[in-house]
Amino acid sequence: MGKVNGFLEYKRENPRKRTPEERIKDWKELRLPMNPEIVKKQGARCMNCGVPFCQGGVMLKGMVSGCPLHNLIPEWNELIYKGQWEEAYKRLARTSPFPEFTSRVCPAPCEGACTEGHIMESVTINNIEYAIIEKAFAEGWVKPKKAKPTGKKIAIVGSGPSGLSASYYLNAVGHDVTVYERNDRAGGLLMYGIPNMKLDKDIVERRLKLLQESGIKFVLNTEIGKDIPAQQLVDTYDAVVLCTGATKARGLEVEGKELNGVHFAVDFLKANTKSLLDSKLEDGNYISAKEKNVIIIGGGDTGTDCAATSIRHGCQSVYQFEIMPEPPAQRIEASNPWPEWPKKLKVDYGQEEAIRLYGKDPRNYRISAKKIVGNVNGGVTEVHTVEVNWVKSASGRMIPEEVPGSEKVWPADLVLLAMGFLGPEDTIAYELQLERDTRSNIKAEFGVFETNVEKVFAAGDTRRGQSLVVWALQEGKLAAREVDKYLMGKSMIR
Repeated sequence: MGKVNGFLEYKRENPRKRTPEERIKDWKELRLPMNPEIVKKQGARCMNCGVPFCQGGVMLKGMVSGCPLHNLIPEWNELIYKGQWEEAYKRLARTSPFPEFTSRVCPAPCEGACTEGHIMESVTINNIEYAIIEKAFAEGWVKPKKAKPTGKKIAIVGSGPSGLSASYYLNAVGHDVTVYERNDRAGGLLMYGIPNMKLDKDIVERRLKLLQESGIKFVLNTEIGKDIPAQQLVDTYDAVVLCTGATKARGLEVEGKELNGVHFAVDFLKANTKSLLDSKLEDGNYISAKEKNVIIIGGGDTGTDCAATSIRHGCQSVYQFEIMPEPPAQRIEASNPWPEWPKKLKVDYGQEEAIRLYGKDPRNYRISAKKIVGNVNGGVTEVHTVEVNWVKSASGRMIPEEVPGSEKVWPADLVLLAMGFLGPEDTIAYELQLERDTRSNIKAEFGVFETNVEKVFAAGDTRRGQSLVVWALQEGKLAAREVDKYLMGKSMIR
C-alpha cells in the first residue's frame, strides 16, 4: 500500500481527452497523456482493501467482475506511487501481453469491481495502466521476446486479440509460430474493427513490429478454408489454433433491409479505417455519411463508433436506436450490487460529440425498427419505428410489447446495423467437421481449448462468442498454455 490515507486525501481525476470540438475534425486518438505526478497520486488512492476484487475476473450473473487477465493491480498502483515505473511495468507485463490495447479499449471491469468504488469513486486503474505501458515504450523497456527453439511448428488462424495473444506466448516459449490473416493488415478487430480515434493504428503496428522481431511470421491476404485448405494446416503443423473471431454479423429481419444504404456496422467501420490508412480517405473507397441522415440500430460500443465516425464524415444528423430500456444513472444496489459490473448509463465519446454538435444525446431507448423505406432508385429514405415496453410473458421471460400509437417515421439516407454478432463463420468448421455449441461457436471447453479434432484448438470469440478484448487476450494466453502442454507435456506459461 503506497499511502495509508491516499484514498481519503486525493480525489479521482479522470483521463484527459481532447475536446469534442477539436477531435471531430480529425482521426487522431482521443486520449491525452497525464502528468506523471497526477498519475502517482491516483496510484496512491488504491486502499489496500485486503481482497482485491479488481483483479478477480469472476463471472457474476453472466458478466465479468474484475480483470479477466488477473492483473496485479494493487501491486503496480503502489509501485507507481513510489515512482518505480519500470518495476510497475514488469508487474503489468507478467499478466497482460498488450496493455496498450486494453488501456485504450477495455470498459474496465476492474474499476467496476474496485472496493473504493463501492463507497467513493473507483481508482483510475485503466488510466494508470495506460501511463505505465506508454512510459515503458518511451523508455525502451518493451522488447521482443525470444526463447530457445523447440522445433515445434504452430499455425494460428486469425490475428485479432486472441490470435496475437496466443502467438506471443507460444513464441515466448520457443515454438515456431505462423499467423494467417485474411486481411491486408494484421490485427483483426484491433486493426479494422475499432476506429482510429479509440486505438490509433500506429499503436497496433508498433506491437506487430515487436512480434515480428521476436520471430513470429504473419501471412496476410490468405483466408484459411479458401486460399489454403484448413486440413492442410492440420497436416503440416504440430498444432493449429483457431482465433477467427465471431464475425457473422446479426441482421435485421424487416422490410427494406436489402435497400441501398443499409450496411452492417462492421463493413462501415472496416472500409473507413482501410481507406484512412491507404489514402487518408482520398480514394473514396468507404461508405460515406457526409451530409446524410444516419440511423444506427444498436446502442453498444459499435454503435458509438459508428456515430463518431459519421460525425467525422460530416453527417447531417445521427440517431442510435436501442430496444432495451435506458440504464439508470447510478448502480441499483438491490438488483445490481457491487462487485457486479455496474449497469448504469454512460456517455461515451460518440454521444459526447453528438451532444456538443447537435445539442442532444443521439440514443433513443425502447424503440424498435419496423421497416425501412426507399425511393424508386432503391435508396433508403426512411426508417419506421415503434416504441416498446418490456413485459413478463406467461413463461416468465421479459419480452418487448409494442406501444399503440407510438409509431414514428425517421428520415434516413444511411442505416447502420450494429446489433452484434451471431458467431464464427462456417467455412473452417464445415471443412474440419468441428463440433459447435448451441450458439454456433466452435466447441472447446474453457481451460482445455482443444476441439473434437486432435491438435486443433480454439480461443477467443470463435470459442466463447462476441466478448471483450481483454477476454480474447486471456483466452489466447490460456489456449497457448494448453497447446504448449500438448506439445511438450508441461508448460511454463502462467
